[in-house]
Amino acid sequence: MKTQTAHPALCAVNSLAPLNPVSRPLRVLLLGGLLLGAGQVGAETVLVTLEKDNAVAVLDPLAGKLLKTVPVGQRPRGIAISPDNKIVYVATSDDNTIKMLDAETLKELARLPSGDDPETFALSPAGDKLYVSNEDDSQVTVIDIAKKQAIKQIKVGVEPEGITASPDGRWLVSASETTNMVHWIDTKTYAISDNTLVDARPRAATFTADSQQLWVSSEMAGTLQILDTASKQIIKTVQFEATGVTADKMQPVGIVIDKERRYGYVALGPANRVAVVNAQTFAVEKMFLVGARVWNLAFSPDQKRLYTANGISNDVSIIDLDSQTVSKSVGVGTYPWGLAVKP
Repeated sequence: MKTQTAHPALCAVNSLAPLNPVSRPLRVLLLGGLLLGAGQVGAETVLVTLEKDNAVAVLDPLAGKLLKTVPVGQRPRGIAISPDNKIVYVATSDDNTIKMLDAETLKELARLPSGDDPETFALSPAGDKLYVSNEDDSQVTVIDIAKKQAIKQIKVGVEPEGITASPDGRWLVSASETTNMVHWIDTKTYAISDNTLVDARPRAATFTADSQQLWVSSEMAGTLQILDTASKQIIKTVQFEATGVTADKMQPVGIVIDKERRYGYVALGPANRVAVVNAQTFAVEKMFLVGARVWNLAFSPDQKRLYTANGISNDVSIIDLDSQTVSKSVGVGTYPWGLAVKP
């Protein structure tokens, strides 16, 4: 029979056994503290692209500490992590490439042929394709990651930026800022099957986890629009207001929606706020005051925290979603733009 070894934390606490029985509560407290510390060893790491520093900041969010800054290339913006958490993808816009980095060391592994001036991109749900917005060329580039080859260029509207893939793998959506349109691209054929007019200057788009809705932020109109995936039609337009904030400061950009489709969170740019939108009623229930010029958002793996990239205040705000408070602000470097979270 194989002998089982006790958890180190249990061994440490068991060494207190000779103490008087009245100290048992102390042993319980120590055990809880040791196990909590052990649980934090695998806590997530937040990666933040720094557009002006040409680098990625590495942040320990639980400690509220900047761990290091790693040079990655010219004007990094979009960032994502592979489904297996082994590869980090970073769009270095002025290098005209998307770099593949080792998720542990952040050392460069390869460069992908992204087309000119990549800013934003989306990973396919399987993690085998990368869909890149080429703003200057009014197109989307499809990259086969294993082959490290561009396999398709898809002409879309003028100045595409926001891009997202549906979790069910059926749709790729590109939002064109100047055309004021979202393009529904069939991922089997890479042909545009539908176009939907939206409010002025759509900046970001994301699907709900069940792929039934598409949420699109329109920066100049100051709105969030909810589209039904089946009909490709707008079912709700959400307006944003906050005391002391003029309408021209309400510029929605990044969006995230929780897995249960309870709440969506919208970064409001120079309004310096994140709006909490009820994903069932579409009512704006709350706003969090964060740093200046909030661009993009990312959840912790357990979706108990929300991280914001604040471009002008050069920091990341950490929002505790259980207590509904902004718990910390951590300086990260110059012009943070994109975020990704590694478990």
